[in-house]
Amino acid sequence: MPEYRATKYVRLSYADDKKDKQSDGRQDSDSVINQSKLIDDFVKKHPDIEIVSEKIDDGWSGLLFDRPSFKEMMEDIEAGKINCVIVKDLSRFGREYIETGRYLRRIFPAYGVRFIAILDNIDTLTETSGEELIVGMKSIMNEAYSRDISLKTRSALAIKRGHGEYIGACAVYGYVKSEESKNRLAVDDYAAHIVQDIFKMKIEGVSAARIADTLNQSGVLSPIEYKKSLGRPHPRGGFADKPGAKWSATTVIRILKDEVYTGMLIQGRQTTHSYKLKELVDRPASEQSRTENAHEAVIRKHDFDLVQKIMRLDTRTAPHKDTVYLFSGILICGCCGNRMTRKTVSRGDKKHHYYFCPTGKKNGCTAPLIKEGDLTDSVWICLKAQIGNALSLERMLDSIDAEKINGEVVKGYEAKIASAEAQLEQIQQYKMSLRENFVDGIITKDEHRLYKKKYDADIKRLSDALDGLREELAGAAENREGRMMWMEHFRRFQSLPGISRKAVIQLIKSIRVIDKERLEIQFNYKAEYEKAMEFLTAYKEAV
Repeated sequence: MPEYRATKYVRLSYADDKKDKQSDGRQDSDSVINQSKLIDDFVKKHPDIEIVSEKIDDGWSGLLFDRPSFKEMMEDIEAGKINCVIVKDLSRFGREYIETGRYLRRIFPAYGVRFIAILDNIDTLTETSGEELIVGMKSIMNEAYSRDISLKTRSALAIKRGHGEYIGACAVYGYVKSEESKNRLAVDDYAAHIVQDIFKMKIEGVSAARIADTLNQSGVLSPIEYKKSLGRPHPRGGFADKPGAKWSATTVIRILKDEVYTGMLIQGRQTTHSYKLKELVDRPASEQSRTENAHEAVIRKHDFDLVQKIMRLDTRTAPHKDTVYLFSGILICGCCGNRMTRKTVSRGDKKHHYYFCPTGKKNGCTAPLIKEGDLTDSVWICLKAQIGNALSLERMLDSIDAEKINGEVVKGYEAKIASAEAQLEQIQQYKMSLRENFVDGIITKDEHRLYKKKYDADIKRLSDALDGLREELAGAAENREGRMMWMEHFRRFQSLPGISRKAVIQLIKSIRVIDKERLEIQFNYKAEYEKAMEFLTAYKEAV
C-alpha cells in the first residue's frame, strides 16, 4: 500500500491564461490540463505515492492563500486525509515568499505533510540545507514576478483610461462594447430605452421602488438577466448575481446616479492598496479618470442633473402611494430655514392638509400653518406668470437678429476682459516694486509681507475671473450652448392645465414661506433669464 496519500494541486491565474494562450488557440504547459498530466506522469514513477484528490484554483492569484480549493486542501490535511502535496512548480503553490515559506517550513512539517514541486526539484522528504536556500530564492523571484506583472498591468490600464478607452469587463446596462473597438461603448437601443423610461418616471415623481415594481410587472428583465439572456458578459458574485434576479430599488437608484448615461466615462473609482491585496477601496474623485463625450449619451445632461436634484430632496413617498408630495423637499420655512412638513388633520369625514415647520414655536420659530390648497393655488399663479414671462422674452429675442445680439454680447465680454487685464497689470507692477520699496526703507518688513499677500490674492482673483470671462466670450462668439436653450424647459409647460410635481421640480428651486400671505419663490434659470434681459437691453441701447 502506498505510503503517501497525495493531492494534486493545480493553479492557473487569469494572467497565466492570457500569457499562455497561443495564436492557434493552444495552451502552453501552465494550463490546468497539462499541469495535471505532468503530476500524473511523476506519480507513475513513484509507487509510494497515491493520488487521492485533485484541487484546482482556476483564475486565482498566487499572492493570496484564501483560494477556495487551497482551503479545501488544508481542511483535508487537518483531517488527516492526505499527507502529501504535489505541484508542477513552486509558483503554482504561491508567489508570496513569506507565506509560502511559512507553509513549507512550519505548517506542513507540523502535519507531517510531504511537499513536492516537480520542475523545481523540491521534495521535503529528501531536502537538504542548500535546498532551503533555493526555495527561499525561488519564492522571492516568484513574488518579484507578480509585482512586475501588477505594475505593468496597472500602467497599461492607466494609459487606456487616460485616452478615454473603456476597460471594464462588462458594458454598462444601456450600452454594448462597440463592434469597431472593444474599448468603446455603443448604445444598446432596447436597454437605452428602458434607462430613458427610468429617468422619465423619476422626473415625474415616481419612487425608485415603484419604478422597479413597474418594470417587473411589465416583464422587463433586470440588467443582469437581460445580459444573461443574450449571452453577454455580466458581473459575477454580486448581490444580484442569482437566478431570476428582479429589478429592485437599489438597481434603479444605481442607474439614476450613473453619469455614464450622459456620455461621461468615469473609471478608476476603486483600487487596491497593494498588488498583494485584493480588497477594493474607493478612490477620491480627484484621482478618478473622467472623459467627456466618450460615447453617445442616452440621457441629456439637464435631465441627469435634475434627477440628482430630485434625489437630494426629501422625497419620501406619501403613505400607500407611489409618488412624492407636490412640494416635497423644496418648501422652506422663512423663519428658521428648515424644510416644512406636510400633515393631515381629520375633522369628521373630511381630511385637511397643511404644511408646518417641525422646529416648532418652542424653539422660537414663528412659521405659520399654511393650507396645502392655498399654497398650491398661489404657487400655480406664480408659475404660470413666470412661464409667460419667459416665453414673452423668447418672442422678443426671436424678433431680433441673432448675429447682432451675439455681437453686442461679445463686445460686453471684451470690455470686461480689457478692464480686468488692466487691473491685473497694475497690481503686478505694484508687486514688482515691493522689494525695491522695502530695500529703500519706504515700507517695513511686515508691510512688505502684508502687501505681498494682498497682491498675490488679487492676482489670483483676477486671473480666475479672466479665465471665466474668456471661456464665456468663446462660448458667446461660437454661440456654443444655444442662445435660448434654457427656455425649452418653460416651453414644455406652456399648455399645462394644472400644477404638477414635474413642473414644480423642473422650474422651481425653492419656495420660502414668509407668512400666510407672502411666499418667496426662487425659480430655476434665474441667471439665464437675467442674462437674456441684459442681451435685450444691450441691443436696444445699441440701436
